Amino acid sequence: MNDLAKELALIGSTTFNYSYCILDCSSATSIDDIFNDVLTPDARANYHPSRPWLNTETSSKRSSYKSLGDYSKPPAPSSHASSNVVNIIVAKNFNFVNDDIQMQMLQLMRSRELVTETGTLSAPQDFLFIPLVARDSDQLQPPLKSHMNDNLLISHFHSPEAGYTYLEENDWLSDGQMSASSVIHKSKGKQTKSGTVSPLMMDQLREASASVSTSAEVVRYIQDIVVFLRLSRAVAGGVTANANIQFSRFAQLLAPLHGIDYMTPSIVALAARKVFRHRIVVTPPGEDRSLQYGSNLHAVSHVLADVTPDSILDGVLALEPPL
Repeated sequence: MNDLAKELALIGSTTFNYSYCILDCSSATSIDDIFNDVLTPDARANYHPSRPWLNTETSSKRSSYKSLGDYSKPPAPSSHASSNVVNIIVAKNFNFVNDDIQMQMLQLMRSRELVTETGTLSAPQDFLFIPLVARDSDQLQPPLKSHMNDNLLISHFHSPEAGYTYLEENDWLSDGQMSASSVIHKSKGKQTKSGTVSPLMMDQLREASASVSTSAEVVRYIQDIVVFLRLSRAVAGGVTANANIQFSRFAQLLAPLHGIDYMTPSIVALAARKVFRHRIVVTPPGEDRSLQYGSNLHAVSHVLADVTPDSILDGVLALEPPL
């Protein structure tokens, strides 16, 4: 997890030229701990606990909430307060913090502002929050709060065997990963880093995604995936209206990344795996709907024993896609 956090930070700073911070979270983490770490260097230099710089105008004139489902146009920065938060926050073990902190970070994600007793956090226009969590089983334990989880656009599982491009090229891997890296994923003599992604390129991506065309058959395919997920006996929840909106929006963003201006079933399937994997709540055997009609609990437990979000998605995406 430490190596992955550093790799994400290097991607943000090197490829996107964004400021970042890495939070090491635990059950003892307080909002003041987070407050001190997420400030930009300039804001941290001007901050002193005895002189809270709470902006009363900001606290009385809160910016409107903006759902993360709309990525075509990022929220405009506040005109009455400059941002004092880094662009990218990587929060290790964020699922261990208490519910209040999760809700405060959700507020910062949605409104780009958070008023605390110590001061006001104002996030920049390009702001990204990445909770980094370890999953020892198919369901995250302890789970993220449902509202926070539903507002995370996508999830991705990174295996150590996949490598760490920036850390490997600079020999910054931790001791536990050095031997695996040299055998599995070390490439000398070839530059593997990607080029810099400028704000102009990001704006062009948003504009291109807004003009992606979608046929009626592909729209039906998107709707079928959502319906089949909701009707699956193994799904207890997580396929929300917000998830449906983000599913369609993320598929639109993927199309120009693949060099096309139209939606294809394969892009839709890729978007489904990224958007729904962390949202799906697997049904406990005792809550299976068929028990209401006389099913045997032992038989139901046997059927659901090996069910995971990935297996659920595999079954749903086995639907015949449109040609």
